Amino acid sequence: MFHIFPAALRLVLVLCFAFAFGTAARAEGQWPMTVTDALGRAVTIPAKPKAILLGTGFNLVALSLIHPDPVSLLSGWSGDMKDDNPELYESFRQKFPALADVPLIDDGTGAGLSFEPLLSLNADLAILANWQADTEQGKRAIEYLTSIDVPVVVVDFNNNALASTPQMMRLLGKLLDRDEQAEAFARFYEDKLKRIRDRIAAKPEPRPLVLMEAFPQADRCCWAYGLSGLGEFLGVAGARNMIEGAALPPLGGKISAEAVMAANPDIYIATSSPGGKYGTLSIGPGVDEDRARQTLGETVTAPALASVRAIQEKRVHGLWNFFNAVPLNIVAAEVFATWIRPDLFGDLDPKKTLAEINTRFAAVPFEGTYWVDLTPAN
Repeated sequence: MFHIFPAALRLVLVLCFAFAFGTAARAEGQWPMTVTDALGRAVTIPAKPKAILLGTGFNLVALSLIHPDPVSLLSGWSGDMKDDNPELYESFRQKFPALADVPLIDDGTGAGLSFEPLLSLNADLAILANWQADTEQGKRAIEYLTSIDVPVVVVDFNNNALASTPQMMRLLGKLLDRDEQAEAFARFYEDKLKRIRDRIAAKPEPRPLVLMEAFPQADRCCWAYGLSGLGEFLGVAGARNMIEGAALPPLGGKISAEAVMAANPDIYIATSSPGGKYGTLSIGPGVDEDRARQTLGETVTAPALASVRAIQEKRVHGLWNFFNAVPLNIVAAEVFATWIRPDLFGDLDPKKTLAEINTRFAAVPFEGTYWVDLTPAN
């Protein structure tokens, strides 16, 4: 009974009750919340989201780094992750079987958002990727969703990833009421990135020339990454991108075999997805290291590459392309650093970093081969 406690203890209990009540009131009082998204749009969310539409399925990865059951938040989602990386989808479905029943809101491309199912899903928030918002279809989707009182927040994990990834995680933390978890990941990311930047700043030379090709095929050449997206990671790790100065869009574009042979890059990096759906290389979730290395070897038999210095000296590497869509890209930054400046980053261990992400943050562990060297490390 309350009256049997000493006066001092009764006072402590009263203060604790008041503190708890006040904290709860403050938590409830943060809604409606206005946030600024990746496009600089001020977006007001009336209440804590419980039924979210994901414009791209890959943003489930971001949610899973700060929420223990991200699937429970979904009202609908895109089928692009399921189509492009079925092994990654399956790992999420095994952990969260309800994912199989989440309605699809597009044709599986992540860009073909369909308006018809949106009205029936009773969503209270939509999260779109920046590359979707830049399309005509994406702009129409934002207008439509806003017209039916579904707030739309745009996030960016690929266009300006190094600066925006920690910001976007903090933004998602606010939206999901997971600020503490989001802040922990953001600081983890920033600390890892600062170590790379500081070492390169202290010793910027040499700057090896790198060609990074997306979804290579043995019978054609070459779609090269530009200076944004994953291409930005080359510069941070101390490389010169082979297409610097070329008249190509920021994300990159097609270059000729003659240009590759003339540039004669020091390092070659191929990016792709599991199963080699779009190219020779098979790499990523569910892929074992031997298979990734074998298909990387097949990739560099292309005539445009065979005589290049990078291939001759076996400075050849493969990387999961979809690092350019998820906050795991900090692992890619470390991988690039070890490939490009092994003299500075011999102590860097990207496998350890991924393992720490799996242990500290991930609702679903990320397993498979996300990067590979043509020549195995000793």
